[in-house]
Amino acid sequence: MSIALRYAARSDIGLVRSNNQDSAYAGPHLLVVADGMGGHAGGDVASSVAVAALAPLDGESHGPDDALDELERALEAARDEIVARTHSDPDLTGMGTTVTAILRAGNKLAMVHLGDSRGYLLRDGALSQVTTDHTFVQHLVNTGKITAEEAEHHPQRSVVMRVLGDFEPDVAPDLSVREARPGDRWLLCSDGLSGFVSADTIADTMRTIADVDVCADRLVQLALRAGGGDNVTVIVADVVELDDVPDGTGPSTAASVVGSAASTRHRPTAAADGPAARAATLSKQAAAAARGDEDGQPTDPEDEDAPQDDVDPGRRRRRRVITTLLSVLLVGVLGGAGYLGYRWTQTQYYVGVTDDVVTIYRGIPQTIGPITLSTPLESSTMPAQDLPAYVRDRLDQTIPADSLQDARDRVRMLEDDARTASVATG
Repeated sequence: MSIALRYAARSDIGLVRSNNQDSAYAGPHLLVVADGMGGHAGGDVASSVAVAALAPLDGESHGPDDALDELERALEAARDEIVARTHSDPDLTGMGTTVTAILRAGNKLAMVHLGDSRGYLLRDGALSQVTTDHTFVQHLVNTGKITAEEAEHHPQRSVVMRVLGDFEPDVAPDLSVREARPGDRWLLCSDGLSGFVSADTIADTMRTIADVDVCADRLVQLALRAGGGDNVTVIVADVVELDDVPDGTGPSTAASVVGSAASTRHRPTAAADGPAARAATLSKQAAAAARGDEDGQPTDPEDEDAPQDDVDPGRRRRRRVITTLLSVLLVGVLGGAGYLGYRWTQTQYYVGVTDDVVTIYRGIPQTIGPITLSTPLESSTMPAQDLPAYVRDRLDQTIPADSLQDARDRVRMLEDDARTASVATG
């Protein structure tokens, strides 16, 4: 039996983030997703370093017995590089990245996993999550303090406890080896997908869309339509039996690099039309106009450098009238779209901090020129300084909520966690 992988990798900046801190690599023997963290200056560097360290493993020379050792050595090399970079540039201190990778060795798949990026396996129509999130909330589930259903909406569900970075010298990844069965479909993804799209929807998409490229594109669009609050990165890979593939239709052996590790890392979002996409587009257009960017400035028909047609004054006046009417119409269209976009933002809620107090906001944590798209709605009695440092960091980035009641529930859970931490340290 001769096994191969047919794969597709996609990464999108999303509708909120200012840069893409995810990186991914997909090749005939290696699949990697890395979700960087550490702020604007460091997350993209960390995930790129991880992919660069693992990419050389994409070859035929690995046996099933040594594949895990090679993955571990590559992770250690990546960590050494991250530490070296933070020493040479202190602004990068504290950066880190999740890593979920599969290395194919014959008909075996060796997997290494750190963080909250995920690996899913679709086998015989059933989707299962084969990785365990290294998060604070997953720890609460494992210890029986909350249920898996409660974990889906817990305000600290994105707090990662185990990553590849300069602050964990003895990080221990999860290691496993599985059989590669023809007909299996694998999904590796950052939490920009799993945190916004339900497992049922992911499973249905994986089952119903046969083409790996189309499936990967669809999964990204689902995350963007759900708000696109984070970078979105996915790899979809099918295990195929080469003897069953018609001549000339075998899987590609060209590697695909996406996200911050790719030369296309500055590519804008590929979000299709939808309320969240329209609101984000209007925000970017307004910001560009405020900066005086070329795309934000109308062309002056009287510009001295513009070519002048040899036309009579009456025709020129008519052209000015038409230009003015078109400008008024454009302003009206943009105004109407802006109003609809603004109305959508006012149906959103998130939890943040105001004057060191945990606060519920209505809107989204963005501005359009001088206009702020959120307002404080309710303040709790809990000072943010009473929370653990990792929770304060999460609040600084804001915690999205599905509704006002969901936001109140998240604040209530934060208060409970603060009291628990106080008792534990008291």
